[in-house]
Amino acid sequence: MLTNVAALLLDEVHPFELGVLCEVFGLDRSEEGLPVHDFAVVSAEGPVLNTHAGFTISTPHGLERLEEADLIAVPAGSHFMQREYPEEMLDALRRAVARGSRVLSVCSGAYVLGAAGLLDGRRCTTHWRHAAELSRRFPKAIVEPDVLYVDEGAVISSAGTAAGIDACLHLIRQEYGQEAANTLARRMVVPPHRDGGQAQYISRPLPRSSCDTVGSTLAWMEQHLDQEMSVEQLATLAHMSPRTFARRFQQETGTTPYRWLLRQRVLLAQHLLETSELTIDTIAGQTGFGTAATLRHQFVRSLGTTPNAYRRTFRGPATTSVPDVA
Repeated sequence: MLTNVAALLLDEVHPFELGVLCEVFGLDRSEEGLPVHDFAVVSAEGPVLNTHAGFTISTPHGLERLEEADLIAVPAGSHFMQREYPEEMLDALRRAVARGSRVLSVCSGAYVLGAAGLLDGRRCTTHWRHAAELSRRFPKAIVEPDVLYVDEGAVISSAGTAAGIDACLHLIRQEYGQEAANTLARRMVVPPHRDGGQAQYISRPLPRSSCDTVGSTLAWMEQHLDQEMSVEQLATLAHMSPRTFARRFQQETGTTPYRWLLRQRVLLAQHLLETSELTIDTIAGQTGFGTAATLRHQFVRSLGTTPNAYRRTFRGPATTSVPDVA
């Protein structure tokens, strides 16, 4: 049973993500029938920490407090992608998982878990803007760049900001049942359940800075998303055999040509739905899906929502829409 929770902080912590942890695990809501946790804010770098919002946080708890925690939650912080971490903190995280405790990261907090080796061989996620760098820095991690959260048992990782709420509610649901999670969600005025596999709202293609040999081909693909293309055709453009091209593509992008192309088409459809009044049929043609039915099918598979519902989310209820095809 989850009774003892520690929020592990480093300098330049992000207050919102810390606030999520405090809201879920740090408040006494026993009068509403919700569980009460022995909650502590723990500093890995001294009793006073800076936040990236310009104020400081003080706490009397140091790393020794982690030894009794059933859950150690790591919120996001600035410069987590580049910085090094105290070895004593990383050792404490490893010991926690070894003794059966769980760890949870919010957004860039995943880099802390990665530095401790806790993402090696495990599926994980972070904010989509940081996913490529997370994969580069920790190549043994299995990074899923566009989901809300990933539960790998001992290690739970979540994407940016509000996805941390989803991951925490998932954990409450898992530990205490649906009723407790629903009650807490109502108290926080948030949806009681968004599945971890639901897609993040990515605003542009993921960076491809490491694509040394297929980079020019990727650029061509981005400019011709409305056209049919095969691995053989792409390999010819890259001056490689199809087998070599497919292997290099996988090595440099982390996915297959088909899946990369599908993702870019969905991203373009998102952009057009957000910024234009084009019909669903027109968008289907411009993104290479061909028909509104195919666009809707792939959109639902990728994002868990329909094109018109997505447009309403980003354009508001006054936007004129056409019926989604079956």
